[in-house]
Amino acid sequence: MQSANVLLKKIVRSSVLPFAAQHGMKKDLFPLSRTLSLSLCLKQDNSGSPSEKIDLDAWKKVMKSGLQEEVSETVSEHKELSTLAAAREILGMWRLAGRSVPENISEEQLKTFMECPSKSAKKKYLKYLHLKELYKKNDKRKMDEKRERRLETQKQASETDEIKRNSFVCLWANCMDKAYNWRVAQSMIFGQPLVFDMSYEKDMSVREVANTVRQIVLSEGSNRRSVDPFHIHFCNFKDESLYHKEFIKHYREAWGKLLITVTDQCYTDIFPKDKLIYLTADSPKVMKTFDHDKIYIVGSMVDRSIKTGVSLARAKRLGLETAALPLEKYLLWNSGAKNLTLDQMMHILLTLKDTGDWKKALEFVPKRKYCGFVSRPVHELKKTLNLINTLKLGKRQEEVRKQFAKNYSKKLMQK
Repeated sequence: MQSANVLLKKIVRSSVLPFAAQHGMKKDLFPLSRTLSLSLCLKQDNSGSPSEKIDLDAWKKVMKSGLQEEVSETVSEHKELSTLAAAREILGMWRLAGRSVPENISEEQLKTFMECPSKSAKKKYLKYLHLKELYKKNDKRKMDEKRERRLETQKQASETDEIKRNSFVCLWANCMDKAYNWRVAQSMIFGQPLVFDMSYEKDMSVREVANTVRQIVLSEGSNRRSVDPFHIHFCNFKDESLYHKEFIKHYREAWGKLLITVTDQCYTDIFPKDKLIYLTADSPKVMKTFDHDKIYIVGSMVDRSIKTGVSLARAKRLGLETAALPLEKYLLWNSGAKNLTLDQMMHILLTLKDTGDWKKALEFVPKRKYCGFVSRPVHELKKTLNLINTLKLGKRQEEVRKQFAKNYSKKLMQK
């Protein structure tokens, strides 16, 4: 038995251990050889037949096959590491050449870069990573600048004069907020109602609803700061709707403290129909004066995505009176839609309510939409506007002359 153990050890040392030492696996084979020798000793003791032979050739084949599998796995790992290193070197060369390559790239990103099917796809992926890295750096820089400004303001506020001034500003702001809230509270009892129709959620996307709510928030702020505010009503307002979720995002805890009336009822169920006027740009009737006894309704929607005539059709279905702002009467309107945002409508209605002057009210219309206010007769202004539109369309002079001659000949025939 001892001679067999010695022979086994010699075979392991002469054949297997040098091969394993080349690949750094000698430590793993010592316990394996020891278990083999012990198992062999136990078998010989149990059987009691020392003359039994060991098939060393088969054992060598098994050991070599296991070693070859492990070596193939290590070789594949080395190949993968070498390809990753080569890819990193290529990215470094591209970075030096001035291409849009990120400074830091992870192994997962490097693998996805190597799996790209074409060179253009690789360039696009690297450009995406480069822009993403730039955005992160820009955000970090902005955060650092914001932190520095905050620290500077804290240092300045530590001085006595700054503290006194800030306390005065805070006191003034608190007093003004109380005054504004008192006016709005009075308007809820004695003020003129203004209705926002919240029934257009199905006709808009999520982004358009968010834009609509943003405009309504601006309208509520300007109404709260006015001298004689409206009593705002949100009619056809559903809980857990997109409007509701966006309002909570803007107001948070202050949503339940707003001095407005929110209801899921229709305005026709709350107010008499003969006092309601639906303001829409598609109405054939033009609003001449502001009536303090009427209740005006504004559609809470973004006009870019809504088809023309939606609010007019809704008002006709309900049997309500409609009106449009006299934009063409007071403004030299350019070619384009005559739709205004909700905060602009709020400014116009508040100015009309306070002063009754259309020129002051229509100053809140964006100046890109008109050339100026009307100061000449209407028929002369139409001629100038037609001339401006023809020049904008880029018509030739000959076509303009032909049209003028045609119209002039018609006038002579009529005479």
